[in-house]
Amino acid sequence: MPDIRPYDRAAAVGYAHQWAHGRNPAYYPFDQIGGDCTSFASQCLYAGAGIMNFTPTYGWYYRSLRDRAPAWTGVPYFYNFLTRTAASKGPFGMNAPLDQAEEGDFVQLRFAPGAPFTHTPVVVAVLGKTPEEILVAAHSEDSDFRPLSSYPYESLRLIHILGVRG
Repeated sequence: MPDIRPYDRAAAVGYAHQWAHGRNPAYYPFDQIGGDCTSFASQCLYAGAGIMNFTPTYGWYYRSLRDRAPAWTGVPYFYNFLTRTAASKGPFGMNAPLDQAEEGDFVQLRFAPGAPFTHTPVVVAVLGKTPEEILVAAHSEDSDFRPLSSYPYESLRLIHILGVRG
């Protein structure tokens, strides 16, 4: 099994603050083709992990608009990659209750019963254990320090990042 090292939460959050209201020119802006939220989440995650997984189809990586893994930009694929059970290179996490949120974790939102999860903000501040006290940054509708409770979501899931496999 690969070595496990800590996830740099401060680097992920620092990246989120730096680019919450802008676009890093190193990455394609997906706003006009489905939304940029999960690409932004992936960029934040990469800032804290420093390692991509170049496994075709099931990995998590970005080289260009046409050379990227589905997990880089797709909400369900991002979740599946991070919560995978097989030990493989890159960041990994687990589905956890909201009261376990830490800065640098990710929340995915579902906006209607039975609908898929379609939005991936990054947690940038945890002032308490409720959605009013968890602040996020996101793209598509650019925001930073936005209370999670301000989204009209039907349900959410927290992806708590556990570490990075080298």
